[in-house]
Amino acid sequence: MATTTPGTQKPASKRTTRRTTTGSGARTTRSAAGKSAASTRRSTSRTPASTRRTSSRTTTSTQPKTRAAQAQVLAERAVLVPVGAGLLAGDNLVSTVKGLAGKYRTRPALERELKRYERRGATARNRFERQVRRARTRFERELRQRRSLVEKTMRQNRGRLNRELSSVRRDVEKQSGAMSARVERLVSNAQGLIGS
Repeated sequence: MATTTPGTQKPASKRTTRRTTTGSGARTTRSAAGKSAASTRRSTSRTPASTRRTSSRTTTSTQPKTRAAQAQVLAERAVLVPVGAGLLAGDNLVSTVKGLAGKYRTRPALERELKRYERRGATARNRFERQVRRARTRFERELRQRRSLVEKTMRQNRGRLNRELSSVRRDVEKQSGAMSARVERLVSNAQGLIGS
């Protein structure tokens, strides 16, 4: 049976060694071959750290070292990026036009798409009208609530003002009655003093 490493997959079926009458020699040869194949897979699946470091060095060595070379790379990039973007946009436009031409090639297909768009537009219109009706209803309800609140507050204030005015009037009438009684008393006392 072959051993597997974490980086490799297990084989689809188990390897079985064929039993022969010659003895254990054939079995050991078969298992030794399996072990050497597994060790080969193991060694190729793992990349040593030193190899990885050298490969990153080789990629950085392709970078331009002089300022002129760096400027040339930047200039090439500045030219190639818009060209590539334009070509991709053209490809996308061509594929879109081809898709539309394929979709609307026949009259029934065109009518089907137009009906689909009409249904979509009617749905959007109905949704918008519902939203407008809801907003208007909400606005009217809030306006009625505010108006009733203002009217209630005004009624309460008017009632409170009337109560306070009547209490002030009663107080003034009581005080004026008391003053007139006091004035009469003073006048009578003064007349009594003058007459005696």
